[in-house]
Amino acid sequence: MKCRLQKPRRKLRELLLAEPSNLRMFGQHQRMNPAFALVELLVVIAIIGILATLLLTALSRGVGTARRISCVNNVRQLGQALQQFVGDNHVYPLDTNPDFDKGSYPNHYDFWTIALEHELGKESSSHEASFGSNGIWKCPSLKRPANFPSNQDYNSYGYNTYGMRSGKSDTNSLGIGRQFGMSTISAPPVPESEIVSPSEMMALGDGFCGCDNAIYGGEALLMRSPDVPYLDPLVQEPFLRHQGKANVVFCDGHIESPALKLLFADTSDEALSRWNRDHLPHREKLSP
Repeated sequence: MKCRLQKPRRKLRELLLAEPSNLRMFGQHQRMNPAFALVELLVVIAIIGILATLLLTALSRGVGTARRISCVNNVRQLGQALQQFVGDNHVYPLDTNPDFDKGSYPNHYDFWTIALEHELGKESSSHEASFGSNGIWKCPSLKRPANFPSNQDYNSYGYNTYGMRSGKSDTNSLGIGRQFGMSTISAPPVPESEIVSPSEMMALGDGFCGCDNAIYGGEALLMRSPDVPYLDPLVQEPFLRHQGKANVVFCDGHIESPALKLLFADTSDEALSRWNRDHLPHREKLSP
């Protein structure tokens, strides 16, 4: 009987003796789990960071696209107002009309922006000094550069007044805003019939001026010229506004978003002729 009891007791004793070792192994296993959990946590955090970066990038692009579309809508409405003016008067608005107060060309008002504001049915707001920076006159992507002179307005949109221009001494205008170049004489206005190819003639759009990589913003002009000293200092805002592009409406009313490189650096006949109402490249106006 004793022999029968000894075997179970011996087995129980062996189990009891073995238990501390098992407990130590169990403790080691428990201590190992937090290490694995920390690695897994770091992996999860890294994945979340990557996903957050991708999401923010997508959101940023989405916001940029929405702003560009809003700008395109602004330019489209301004183009429609321009076409209404031309349809009623068979000439293009003068860029400036210094003799308006003397009764000269009353439909053109003082400035092309005011003429279009009247076409939009906003006669009252056209007398407000700030109308040019509100509503459809304000590009949602525009950010006024901190280093731009505080005493100058930073406009969103510009008029193709001069077309290709060789410099400030150029007295011949090839655009739609005047017959003459840099002169106090802007009249008479450009007749509708002088636009040789309306579908290939830029009318107005983002207000950028310059040549090659020296492109300025803020003026109520859309102009290609190597000589624009009055727009100093050089700013990068034009390159940032629409990711290196510009929104432009043509004389026939359609809109394009060409790259700034095409507008200001391309020297092909096709690119140059789009500035000029006679639809010729006028290479003589390129910088030497």
